Amino acid sequence: MSAARVEMFDDPAAFLAAAGEHLAADPVVGTVLTTRVVRAVAEVAAGVAQDPRSWYAVARDAGGAVRGAAMRAVPSGARPVYVLPMPGAAARALARLLHERGEEVHAVNGALPAARVVAEETARLTGGAGVEVRLRTRLMQLTRPPADVPVPPGRLRPARADEVDLCLAWFAEFAADADRQAGRGSGHVPVTEDRDSMLRNRVLPGRLLLWEDPSGEVVHLTGVNAPALGVARIGPVHTPERHRGRGLAAAAVAEVSRRLLADGVRPCLFTDADNPVSNALYERLGFEPVAETADLAVRPGPGEGPRLGTS
Repeated sequence: MSAARVEMFDDPAAFLAAAGEHLAADPVVGTVLTTRVVRAVAEVAAGVAQDPRSWYAVARDAGGAVRGAAMRAVPSGARPVYVLPMPGAAARALARLLHERGEEVHAVNGALPAARVVAEETARLTGGAGVEVRLRTRLMQLTRPPADVPVPPGRLRPARADEVDLCLAWFAEFAADADRQAGRGSGHVPVTEDRDSMLRNRVLPGRLLLWEDPSGEVVHLTGVNAPALGVARIGPVHTPERHRGRGLAAAAVAEVSRRLLADGVRPCLFTDADNPVSNALYERLGFEPVAETADLAVRPGPGEGPRLGTS
């Protein structure tokens, strides 16, 4: 790719019109970006205000063909740039454009090696001290019915509106447990949900499921995103420590996967590459790796300060 041009979009519908064919060619690898932009298009149509800092981007080659895509549309935390596979020249062009726009980029997530190229070029342009791998992840998909697993007593049901606070607490528990099981310090797995988005995007549409045991106690949580381009991403998957060892996670993920496949939707999920517990579970169910991904931090250099137009 001798030349690369990056085109930015504030309007998610315009981005989807430009990048839709490219995203549809590999909808599993593009699941995070596609889920987010499809949701944003629906929210805009419903009058839900979007973060004015959000953008979506396509990388084109010299002939104008789309060769990659990226976004910055997560409003919380470090607002990471999320990058799909693209040639190195396109990844460097994206980093340079963001630098020219005056955007401070402290985190880059997504497919390797493109995400690393964006992060390293950002560090070079800003005089940063380098790039740190915060979290190594692996995207996996299921293309056939999941393996049979024992089903514990109880049932999987949608979360109710009065259970949002419990679900938010379990999201935080999930992040802390994932770091601990992988032998890392806390804070590597991000927690980005808030109460309003949980209600709007997870609970009310029935995308957050709880396992209720025969006594009526809720003992497990599994989330699933709305399908986008024929793919739905499962997660988070969390069983509180006191309820583990009963096969709840395996049974819940297997059930959700069967429902998706029955609807003609391909299930996928991200697993922590350094967490042997989750990797063993999903491999046992029949999930197969698709792409290596990572959450990367751009370490600031000495004396680096804000630039004009920072976000």
